[in-house]
Order: sequence, then structure tokens, then C-alpha cells
Amino acid sequence: MDPNVTILIIAIMAAVSFAGAGYALLGPRMAERDRLRQRIDIAGVTSAGEIGGRAAGRERGRGGSRKTVQQTLREIENAQKGKKKRPTIAQKIAQANIELTTTHFIIGSVVLGIVVFLFMMYIFGASAWMSVAFGFAAGFGAPRWILGYLARKREKQFSALFVNAVDVVVRGVKSGLPVGECMSIIARESPDPLGAEFKTLVEGQKLGVTLSQGLDRMLDRMPSAELNFFVIVLTIQQQTGGNLSEALGNLSNVLRSRVQMRAKIQAMSSEAKASAMIIGSLPFAVTGMIYLSSPDYISLLFTTTVGNMMLVGGGMWMSLGVFVMSKMINFDI
Repeated sequence: MDPNVTILIIAIMAAVSFAGAGYALLGPRMAERDRLRQRIDIAGVTSAGEIGGRAAGRERGRGGSRKTVQQTLREIENAQKGKKKRPTIAQKIAQANIELTTTHFIIGSVVLGIVVFLFMMYIFGASAWMSVAFGFAAGFGAPRWILGYLARKREKQFSALFVNAVDVVVRGVKSGLPVGECMSIIARESPDPLGAEFKTLVEGQKLGVTLSQGLDRMLDRMPSAELNFFVIVLTIQQQTGGNLSEALGNLSNVLRSRVQMRAKIQAMSSEAKASAMIIGSLPFAVTGMIYLSSPDYISLLFTTTVGNMMLVGGGMWMSLGVFVMSKMINFDI
């Protein structure tokens, strides 16, 4: 048997062994974290329901035709379970607010993958399977990562401004303004993306879309936890009644506490994140500098079988290290 083929088989078996060991070590922890996150989501729905139900329970009628808070929470929970947890490409494009269709996105991804494949094969002289791997990563992984990054960035901007929007609604309701007029004020005077989302909500109401339907559509475009709490409070208040200003005031206090906690976590983990970025970028920076100074020396990694195996092994170890560091420095609240 060819020695290169033997080395390749050994490398694949070693990679599978490392992957199995990593899954054995991290799999139970990840499963436990998923179960904990589901419990937190359910608790979050219950906490938001308590915020709205605390005031609603005082003024709800003695039986009547209005639904109870428990029934409303159960319906909201069932509706959220029925939604798809993994957003589609169209939803991601809407969340990132990019003027692009799904067809154009797919075509652009395929073209980018082909260009990278040809570039790696004919410019760097890489092997066919290595060129296919880079082309697949550039055509499938990179565009989706960039789209997800833009969507998360816009969601963070929305969440940072949303607390002030809740305060506007609280003050407006206390002064006697209807909720729709408070939404119009937020749409006119708030910067993007908050103003743009509420402007879409107000325009939809003018066309006959109900407030609940408009908020559900906004939540699809902007899957923010803060907006989810706001939707739950308004839904409960509409179906059960109660003091809306008091319920939203309690919600505002909760959201401000979340913002403070998030800022504190970011400050405490900033040093670790900077160290992780430096450590993660060093291999690529060193490879680039060696290529500029001695291209024939570094090109063996792309043109020989052993070099390709070293690249695959190094990429796997780098991915494992980045995964571990990201789990250590990222905190969800």
C-alpha cells in the first residue's frame, strides 16, 4: 500500500477518535445546557407572565368571558413551541435587513465557492479535494456566518434601544395616550433599527393588521428576548385586562437589570476575549508572513499530501480550541 495512503488513513482514524473523545467529554454537558436553556425559556415566559398578570389579577372581572392568565400563558407557550427554532435563510435576511432575495443569496454563495475553488487549485496549486474543501467553506459556511453576524449585530442594537421604547409606552399610557399613538412616537423619534421596526408595525396597523399580529411579525424579524417579554405582556393585558402602565413599568425594570448584567459580564470577560482573539489569529498571521517571505517553503502545505494532512489536523485542533475558548468566555442571560 502507498505510504501516503496509509498516513491518510491513520490521520482520518485519529481525527475520528479525537472527535469521538470530544463528543464523549462535551456531549453530556451540551445536552444538559440545552435542557437548562429550555427551562430558562419557560421560566422567562412565566416571569413575563407574572409581570403582566400581577396588575391584571387585581382588576380582572369575577369570572366573565375573559381568559385567565394561566390559559393565556399556556396558549403563548404552545404557539412558541410550534414555531421553527432554526430560522430559514429568508428569515435571516429579514433579520439582517438586507435588500436581497433568497435566490440571489444562493447564487452568490455558489459563485463565491466556485471562485475560491478555482483560486485554490490554479493559483496556489492545491490538490483537488483541498480545493473542494476551501470552496465548500467559502460558498456554504462564510456567507451564512456573515449573514448571521449581521442579524445578531442588528438584534443587539435593537435590544439596547428597546428599554427606552418601553419607557415611552409607560409614560404615554400614564398620560392618557393610546398604545397605538405611543408606537407612532417610537417609530418617528427612535433611531434604526428600533424606529424602522416600529414604523413597519404602525404602517401594518393602518392597513388592518391587528396589534398582536404585527407584534408577532416583528418578533419573527427581530427574535429578541426583550421584545418577546413585551409581546407577552401586551398579549396578556389585551386578553385579561389590568393596569398596563404598571405591568410595563415592571417589565422596564427587568429589562434594565438585564442590560446592566450584560454590560457587567462583557466588562469582566473582555480580557479573556482579547486573549482568545490574539491566540486564534496567530497561526493565520504567521502563515501569511511566512508566505510573503518564503512562498516556496509554505506552499508545500497546499501542494503535497502530507502538507494537506497537516493543514487538516491543524484546522481541527484550531477549531476545537476556538470552540472551547468560546464556551469559556461567552455567557447567555
